[in-house]
Amino acid sequence: MENAVPSSRLGRDECLDRLAAAPLARILISVRCLPSALPARIRVLDREKILIATSDPAILLAAERHDVLTVQVDGIDQHNHTWSVVASGIAQDALDAPPLDDVLGDALGHGGHLVSFLASVVAGQRH
Repeated sequence: MENAVPSSRLGRDECLDRLAAAPLARILISVRCLPSALPARIRVLDREKILIATSDPAILLAAERHDVLTVQVDGIDQHNHTWSVVASGIAQDALDAPPLDDVLGDALGHGGHLVSFLASVVAGQRH
């Protein structure tokens, strides 16, 4: 592995930028004590709150119970380096969310609900 690029950590702001640019993410959650990764549409509000549009019963139950949720996105940057970002926080129903007229709003129109959490832990790495 002579040409291996060393990993580097991404700062909180860069992680939030990458999360904000990703409309689709994996929601990491424990379902019946087993780890699961469920797809969902997301949006970052005010650089601290993650909104999730979902109709998945496991994610909705997690919000009711105020479980910890983690959102993960991955990508490849302009230099062909892979990266991964996660944000975690305590889930809750997002009844106070602003009006939505984008993809999340479309999901709500098709039976979805909004769940949110404050991004308490944010971490990322470039490989």
